[in-house]
Amino acid sequence: MMMRLFLSVILLLVVDGLAAQQIISLQEVLSVGLENNYSIRLVRNRQQISSNNHSLGHAGFLPSLDFRGQYSGTRTHTDRTGFDGETSSLRGIHNTNANAGLSLGWTIFDGFRVQTTYERLSVLKEIGELNTQAAIEHLVAGITAEYFNLIQQQRLLDNLRFAVELSRERVRIDEERFLLGSGSKLQLLQAEVFLNADSSRMGRQEEVVRASRVRLNELMAMDDLRLNIQPRDTTILINDILILESLETAAMQNNVFLRLADKNIRISEFDKRIIHSRTLPYVNLSSGYGYTRNTFQTGAFSDQQSFGMNYGITLGVNLFDGLEQRRRRSNAILEIENHRLMAEETEMAVRADLITTYNIYLNNLRLMEMETQNLSVAYETLEIAMERYRLGALSGIELREVQQNLLDAEERLLSIQYQTKLAEISLLRISGRILIYL
Repeated sequence: MMMRLFLSVILLLVVDGLAAQQIISLQEVLSVGLENNYSIRLVRNRQQISSNNHSLGHAGFLPSLDFRGQYSGTRTHTDRTGFDGETSSLRGIHNTNANAGLSLGWTIFDGFRVQTTYERLSVLKEIGELNTQAAIEHLVAGITAEYFNLIQQQRLLDNLRFAVELSRERVRIDEERFLLGSGSKLQLLQAEVFLNADSSRMGRQEEVVRASRVRLNELMAMDDLRLNIQPRDTTILINDILILESLETAAMQNNVFLRLADKNIRISEFDKRIIHSRTLPYVNLSSGYGYTRNTFQTGAFSDQQSFGMNYGITLGVNLFDGLEQRRRRSNAILEIENHRLMAEETEMAVRADLITTYNIYLNNLRLMEMETQNLSVAYETLEIAMERYRLGALSGIELREVQQNLLDAEERLLSIQYQTKLAEISLLRISGRILIYL
């Protein structure tokens, strides 16, 4: 009977709220969030920057070609006095100079620095992609956790509404007894106090539900944070077949932080090669074509024009730079060692997090099974207690205790279910498999 009453209350609440709610599945929430979330849009822009930087020109493979043009002039006044005392004056002498030219520069060989730089840019592009993947995984984990938190909070609210209905039924029974003279005023007042307490608790839980809904709207970057979204799922679905060995194998291959640590080692190795390239010879090619025109108002010529090309090749090598190369190479070797140590530390942290979280996951599965049995017993106990209370064979305090035991059992089960779901989300994220929620 109590289960039928509970289901009736839930059904009425769902029917009344359907018109004002937007029912949405987890996949739809994730799709909207990945499309709109500000942090994802920012990291995608950074990824595009690293992708744009991965080019032959930025690495230095391609030549540079410049055009330069200039026009200038002078206007002078000149007074001359010879040794014989003769003087002469020139006023407003206007001379001009105009030139234009193309210049070409190309590094033919630079100790393999250009080739190494291009490979380094390629790895930086991959790091940009991994950073985007890390941000996506973080968002998927956050949205999934909040989606099921909203389900948890709504279930808690439904349980409190059921408690209010039970307390209201108790008030009705005590009121009838009081009017018939078989009950006391004290018992009726006590029932009303319990009803008010349950109603107040339900009101506070409604605030918790609204806050969770706002948080979910924020993660999805919705224009209207007050949008009354309703999860399509009504229960917290648990994946109870995760295996530690499989998760560990996947983590070693797919964990984004391990992959980033490996990329950082490669970057430091490229930096060492770039430093070494400065000890090798370099060859630069230069060429150009220019045109120049001058005009004169004094002298033997009134104007002069010249045009033609120039070219050159430069070969050089650094012989001694005050032991700077030795210092840089030594530091580069230490940086490689540091990144390797950080990679090993990251791997150990990933393994530790995986094992710790998996133990929590297994323990919560056991607790969930036990709390499910406790809840079934609590419902059965409440049915018996309500019947005895109607017959006058149970006191109000005893009924209240039975009712509270039911609420506690429901809250414990929902809490364990949610904690198990959080452990599942963490395990899938550590193993690089969290995108299966999409």
